[in-house]
Amino acid sequence: MPEKETLKRARKDKREGKAPSTQAGEFVREEIEHIREGKHGARSTKQAIAIGLAKARRAGVELPPSENASEETKEQAKRDLKKAGKKPSAKRSRATRKALKKEGRSAASKEALSSQARKAAKKRSAASRSRSAKKAARTRKK
Repeated sequence: MPEKETLKRARKDKREGKAPSTQAGEFVREEIEHIREGKHGARSTKQAIAIGLAKARRAGVELPPSENASEETKEQAKRDLKKAGKKPSAKRSRATRKALKKEGRSAASKEALSSQARKAAKKRSAASRSRSAKKAARTRKK
């Protein structure tokens, strides 16, 4: 279950009319914090982000999977959205936490996050990056 503070911040983003990806960003941030404080680990930065996005969907954020996601990922995203508002299974949560505790903590390091961001940006076209930069500048709080 996500922390109350995270849910509050995500709801605030929704009220302000921000994009679902921005709302989901709060859950990803929470996940990175959990890894950093040693609550559990992750095999990779990608996994940490995926856990955060799944949490967001299960908390009710209308976040569709990306167009170039695999069929499995799209199916899982659909299942996560369907589970929104339902209480998670305690047994499954314990098993997941136990497995994640055995993983490393370096997935949330500044270096790992930085290289993940660079890899993700490299996959996008210059026009796409430029478009989102312009949108960010337009929608930035004055």
